[in-house]
Amino acid sequence: MNSILFVCLGNICRSPLAEGVLQHKIDAAGLTTRFVLDSAGCGGWHAGEPPDRRSIAVAARHGVAIDTQTARQLKSDDFDRFDLILGMDRDNVAYLKAQQPRGSKARVALYLEEALGEAKNVPDPYYGTDADFHKVYDVCDRASDALLARLATH
Repeated sequence: MNSILFVCLGNICRSPLAEGVLQHKIDAAGLTTRFVLDSAGCGGWHAGEPPDRRSIAVAARHGVAIDTQTARQLKSDDFDRFDLILGMDRDNVAYLKAQQPRGSKARVALYLEEALGEAKNVPDPYYGTDADFHKVYDVCDRASDALLARLATH
């Protein structure tokens, strides 16, 4: 069983897309029982809300449903519930490392570095245009392919 938590700032744009795209690919590959995915935000401003309507729309255009997800804030027990916690940008990773309880099991990493070997941030599209959400989707799509290919062999 692989358990992965995706984390961005508010859990309404990037991390719901990353979770949804990877879950879609896992389901399509018939590997649903091998993975547990979730997403969370560093902050709780949007807790209880669905993903941003633009994230929902871009995912739906690609056949990925994320409209049933609900934003939540990172909790300290997430560091023992998940094997891998992926921050969408360096600031998220720094926050995660500062919050991680000593002795917890999770490995914290930068999403694109873990998935693609690229030490790059996933840009936050929140204040951008629909095109910015498409770019985030495309990045998550590529990263999910690479991550699944590697994790499915373990």
